[in-house]
Amino acid sequence: MIKSPPRFSQKKVLLYGVPTGIFVWYYILWPKIKRGLMYLLKETEEYSLEEITTEVIPWVQGFSGLVGKTPMVRLKSLSDATGCNILAKVEYLNPGGSGKDRIALQMIEESEKKGLLCEGGTIVEGSSGSTGISLALLCRSRGYRCIIVMPDDQSREKVELLEKFGAEVRIVKPAGIANPEHFCKAAEQLAKSIHGAVFMDQFNSSFNYRAHYVRTAPEIWAQAKGVVDAFVMGAGTGGTLAGVSKFLKTKNPNVQVFLVDPPGSSLFQKVKHGVCYTEEQAERTIRKHRYDSVVEGIGLDRITQNFQKAAIDDAFKIPDQTTVHMAHYLLRKEGLFVGASAAINCVGAVLAAQKLGPGHTVVTVLCDSGHRQITRFWDKIFVENWGLKWPETKEIETLDFLLDLPELETHGGEKKIESQL
Repeated sequence: MIKSPPRFSQKKVLLYGVPTGIFVWYYILWPKIKRGLMYLLKETEEYSLEEITTEVIPWVQGFSGLVGKTPMVRLKSLSDATGCNILAKVEYLNPGGSGKDRIALQMIEESEKKGLLCEGGTIVEGSSGSTGISLALLCRSRGYRCIIVMPDDQSREKVELLEKFGAEVRIVKPAGIANPEHFCKAAEQLAKSIHGAVFMDQFNSSFNYRAHYVRTAPEIWAQAKGVVDAFVMGAGTGGTLAGVSKFLKTKNPNVQVFLVDPPGSSLFQKVKHGVCYTEEQAERTIRKHRYDSVVEGIGLDRITQNFQKAAIDDAFKIPDQTTVHMAHYLLRKEGLFVGASAAINCVGAVLAAQKLGPGHTVVTVLCDSGHRQITRFWDKIFVENWGLKWPETKEIETLDFLLDLPELETHGGEKKIESQL
């Protein structure tokens, strides 16, 4: 037998129904209706033109106008791990993909002012890749012929980019600086054989140092708001390290400057002991290639005129395996796809932060992106053939891969990354 539904008195309907109806209307129905009306009526109160403010840089003139004024980023994972502010100048965001755009522009402008470069002239340079790419692009924008001499131990991507950018590429075998076949000496001789050609000589040109002293360093100081306790990076030509270190120490003499050096380079020994020598040279003659390292673009077996100007307080020697781990760590933790020289700089930044202690500001440079090292530094087979280990995910969850470094400060006899372990 079906029961009839209960009957409610008018009083009960008013007592329970009205509040329920109000609740459903106000909290459920009205918000949906309001959103629909706003869409239909195209209400734009949140996006009124008066409230939209955007800071932009006015337009610039050509490729040259895009060089410099790169951003600086706080590396959160490294900063949190060390208790310091670790800041990185992102130089690979220059239009040519590296900070070498700065020196290429400076060298060309100074050559033009001195009348060495005339319309339709030729620029010749010995380069391991990045400076050559910067010169090739600037030559395109200015109508110059560009010839780059480079050793055959660089990534294929760099050669292909140079050719696509219109440069003529001459490949030579790696050789020591005493060998006349060294890529820089070969470029110098080539320039002498071409009428009106100018050899840029990035390793010894004072314009290299000047570009970073008057442009890069002031940007770093301004972006860090005048708070810099340490500056860390490797040296290729030595121009960036020299220009930035000299400028920062004029602003604050207490700024500590640290060199990071890859295996086989003799600059570490020069800073630590005053002798330009490395163990790898014991098995080689001075005419052979300077060293073997997976890191491209930094490390030398000689002291360049630019490096002589650098004001360096200390140095760290970084194994290739640690550099590989740091690159993978930065990709996993920061989403930054960097090259070998940027990764080794970040290793040095952590070591400098450990040496100074928490609460300090350490600045380094992200010189290169990983895009130009896909077939070498970021290729698993290449890395393993080099005798290195391709990092597993669990190995790059923390900075434990740094604990084997002798440079890591000890705390009560136990090595650790401050604030992390």
